[in-house]
Amino acid sequence: MNHAKKIDYNERLTAAAEARKALLEKFKPKPMVTAPEPIDREARLEAQRAAIREQRAAEKEAARIARLAAEEEARQAALAAELAALEAKRAERKDRKSLMKMDAQQRRAARLAAYSKA
Repeated sequence: MNHAKKIDYNERLTAAAEARKALLEKFKPKPMVTAPEPIDREARLEAQRAAIREQRAAEKEAARIARLAAEEEARQAALAAELAALEAKRAERKDRKSLMKMDAQQRRAARLAAYSKA
């Protein structure tokens, strides 16, 4: 303890009283700035909910459009595959008919050649 200062009983009492006053001042309500109009929390929350609803609706619409685009792409791919299969079938039939025609022409030529030799 610092004995350089001589503090008597009255000074200690006044210091304690000031400390109690300062402690009580902490608990007193402070002057506040009041808002010009009260904050409507319900309206703010409803606005947030509406924004979230709009965002979700936009996301849902985007997903629907993407799904429709994917379905259309799949339909186009299936149509292209069907057309390719049909074209391959037609080409195979065309090749088969041309082979049959060439075979018939060769048999006819052989037959005519056999008659012409005789």
